[in-house]
Amino acid sequence: MADEKTIREALGKKGAYGADLDLDRYEEGTREPEQVDDIESSDYKKYMEHVGVVADEMNRAGTLMFIDNGMSHCSTKRQEGLEMMSLSKALEKHDGLKDYMWKAMDPTKDKYTAKSYLENSDGYFIRVKSGYHIKNPVQTCMLLNKDKSIQNVHNIIIVEDGATLEMITGCSTAHHANDSLHIGVSEIFVGDNANLTFSMIHSWGKQTGVRPRTNCVVGKNSNYVNNYVIMNPVGSLQSFPVATLGENSSATYNTVCVAFEGSDIDTGGMVNLNGKGSKAEIMSRSISMGGRMCARGRLVGNVPGVKAHLECRSIILKDGGSTLAVPELEAHVADVEMTHEAAVGKIARDQIEYLMSRGLDEDQAVSMIVRGFLSGSISGLPQELQEELDKAIAQANLGD
Repeated sequence: MADEKTIREALGKKGAYGADLDLDRYEEGTREPEQVDDIESSDYKKYMEHVGVVADEMNRAGTLMFIDNGMSHCSTKRQEGLEMMSLSKALEKHDGLKDYMWKAMDPTKDKYTAKSYLENSDGYFIRVKSGYHIKNPVQTCMLLNKDKSIQNVHNIIIVEDGATLEMITGCSTAHHANDSLHIGVSEIFVGDNANLTFSMIHSWGKQTGVRPRTNCVVGKNSNYVNNYVIMNPVGSLQSFPVATLGENSSATYNTVCVAFEGSDIDTGGMVNLNGKGSKAEIMSRSISMGGRMCARGRLVGNVPGVKAHLECRSIILKDGGSTLAVPELEAHVADVEMTHEAAVGKIARDQIEYLMSRGLDEDQAVSMIVRGFLSGSISGLPQELQEELDKAIAQANLGD
């Protein structure tokens, strides 16, 4: 890893994509937030449930909540094989955890990762021990609760050999903290013969800056699924998670985004196919409702016998918005099978007229088509996440 001087120099390094945000505009968020013992009766319930975090915690293996830069809630159903706590506490408990710190993510990647490293950011630690299969999803929530502040968190997830975990992580901005910045560094390690589904549902403010940085290392014969959903206005969002695959492993990225007027969204994903027989799929569905939408995907075949596909589909519903698809395929050996497909278009008039003939007005017809376009974009979702996706789409103002 780079020395501290080099990391400090990276504070001036712009992100590879997305708008450049001035970190000096924001104060540091508190590391000692209000403690929430009962989510069901807390003032934060409305924010959490809007992003798939179940307040009554039913059918969840556990819940972790961060308000600004400190943990405010941690509960677990005491399921054997599952560990959940703050990263700072985990570092005190596990000497070996230091071997994972900043191994999946380079702190000099850009100013946002450098900021997280230099601030020694806290975050959550989730570990599933070897051979354990966690029946219900673990849920986490990141809430911005102070205006003109930075939420700066560093998370580590470890799914050991032969283990299985599903996560739903919801992120939101309190109404009074609209002009704030979220930086979330997540380092994920999936062992051999293991499975992780990592799903994010975001609902930010119209001025909020969002810069998640997620890297995942996947072992042999393992599966990693990364789902991302944003259905509400946001100021500026840029995300480009990276997965690196071992032998006979797979990665799937599913992204569903709506860019409202004033929103600048730049999302995507990258998969390094480093293991023989590894597979990857990147799927994106997006809609511009007057905002800027960019969907990126990059697949890199580094060894023989890999297969990968990338698909980006986008609709513009309002003039003044824009959409951009950037599919990239890169191969370094001859024996690879990699494809991509990108499409930008509009809703077919005959579809609208058909629905109007069945009794809907034009706005209702457009809304129904849009909801179908989004809800049908991800196949094979866990039931819990499919329900949350359907709920997010139903709540979004998509032409009604």
